[in-house]
Formats: sequence, C-alpha cells, structure tokens
Amino acid sequence: MEPVASSSRFTTPPPQEQRGLDLTPEQVKRVELNRLKESAKARQREREEQASSSSSTNANGKRPLGVTPATSTSPTKPTPKLKRDSRLGKYFEYDLSKMVNSKGGFLVEDDKEVDADLLAKEKERERQRAQQSAEPGGHGSLLGVDGRWLTLYAAMFLDPSLNPRCQDCNSMDIDHQFRKVFRCLVCNKCKNEKPERYSLLTKTECKEDYLLTDPELRDQELMPHLLKANPHKSTFANMMLFLRYQVEEFAWKKWGSPEALDAEWQRRVDEKKKKKNKKFEEGLKELRRRTRETVWQKRKDQEHTHMFGGVEKGPNGVGKQICHTCGFTIDVEEF
Repeated sequence: MEPVASSSRFTTPPPQEQRGLDLTPEQVKRVELNRLKESAKARQREREEQASSSSSTNANGKRPLGVTPATSTSPTKPTPKLKRDSRLGKYFEYDLSKMVNSKGGFLVEDDKEVDADLLAKEKERERQRAQQSAEPGGHGSLLGVDGRWLTLYAAMFLDPSLNPRCQDCNSMDIDHQFRKVFRCLVCNKCKNEKPERYSLLTKTECKEDYLLTDPELRDQELMPHLLKANPHKSTFANMMLFLRYQVEEFAWKKWGSPEALDAEWQRRVDEKKKKKNKKFEEGLKELRRRTRETVWQKRKDQEHTHMFGGVEKGPNGVGKQICHTCGFTIDVEEF
C-alpha cells in the first residue's frame, strides 16, 4: 500500500474497515501490523530514491563511494565500540583454537614452547610407576605371561590349598598390590582394620621417626616401596610409600630395640637443641660485639681536637685563632 503524502510530511493512512468479513481480534491485530510494516517499507524506499536522485553519479551510473558519518540515520552507519563495564573486574582473553591439551591438567597455548626437560621428567616418572606394576597382579592376569607364571596360576586355580591366604585371618581375598610390591599376604579387611601394622608411611616419616637413611630406603630388596605420583607436581620425584610393620622390623633390627631407637631419637633431639642454642649464643655474642664497636666508634667520632692556625689580628687589635676543621674561633691576647 502506497503512503499518503501531505506536502512534505508523511502520515500513516487510516485503517480500512473490512466489510463483509468477521475477523477475530487477533486477526485484526495481525492485519494492522502488516499494514504498518508495508507503510514503513514504502517510506524507506522513497527516501532512498530521493537520496539517489539528489546525489551525483559516476561514469558507470553508480553512486560515488563515501564514508557514512556516525550521525547518519542509515542502518549502515558505523557503530561505536561498546566500553566494558569496569565493575565486572579483570578478565583474560584466550583463543581456544590455539590451545593444546598437554594432558597435565592444564591448557598450553600453541605459540608457547613446553619445557622439554619437564616433559622428559614426567615421562620418566610415569615409566617407573608403570614398570613397577608391569608384573601380573592377580589370578586374572594370565594373558601375555610366560609359561612359568601360567603353570603356577593354573595350579593355584586347580588346587585351593595352593592359593595364597591372608597371614592374619587365612582369607583368600588378598590384596594383590601388597603381595606384588611388599611381598605381604594380607586381605583388604585386615589391611583396613589394622592400620598400626599395614598402613603406609612416606619416606619423610621413615627418616624422621625411624631414623633410616636414603640408601636404605632406596634399596627395593631391603625396603620394598610403592611408587605414587607426587601430589604437589607431576615432574617431582615419585612419592615412596613403605609398609609400617616392615619399616618397624627393619628399624628394630638396625637399632636393637624400640627403646634403643627412642634413646637415639632423644639424643639427636638434644644435640639439635644444643646446636641451636650454641648458634643463638654465638649470634648474640656477635651482636653485642658489634654494638660495642658501634658505640665506641660514635664516641670516637664525637671527639674532636681543634687544629688552630696562625694568629690573625682583627680591626680592634685583638688576635684571633680559627680552627681549620670546625671553624671554632678563640681570642688571643698578646703580651
């Protein structure tokens, strides 16, 4: 529907009555909306025609290129960049298309080089842990095993009396990880109910509480240990876990008895305390010495011996001597 123009101002045409039709209110509303849309499109086309007729054309009959000002009402005008609200806090922009999954719990950007030494250390720790769990750990791990293991496990399956049993309750439900790593036959129930015997100790606890050394703890035959990933960082050394009763038995054998271990522990504590007190006393003595030297130096600096020059006679005939260092002046009476 074409718009109705009065002079230079456009007006919306009045709605036309639909005669002979019974329309619902919803249909009447839809008709009115469509009529208003058509009227707005007609006015837009007429504005564009007037603008094209008023502007000059080039040799190809096209409108010349130009920059649309920001104050224009055209839909193609440049839109200013919206400012971010400062109340939302700081944020970081990441291009997820350039991210690489390092499989270490974090994402690394593609343009950043990953430290090769750290990756090599992490792979070495994983290899050590995988090597420890490479041997078959139970009755079901029969595939890929040589004939000796296959014959042994087949015999254990056939004869129940040959099956390994818990050393405490004689149960067959043993923990195969403890059996493989610590060579200890214990079931899961006894392991959980007797933490004073079957709990795991870290390397630091073994060194501090049982006074064992690094070479003793690193020997797998002497002190079996379980390797776990370091909870602080994957590239750190693997965490070494020891079985409590094995550590205690080795410590009793090394020191003679639990009482001897306690005596040695107390002796080391006392010696450490003496060294700490001695170091404190030496530091205090050094501080006192420095304080005395500082006070003496201050007093020495405060002392001053005047170095007077020759006698100079003033205008009133009185002689004066001036210290060349501090400028102190005294009157000299000549006889």
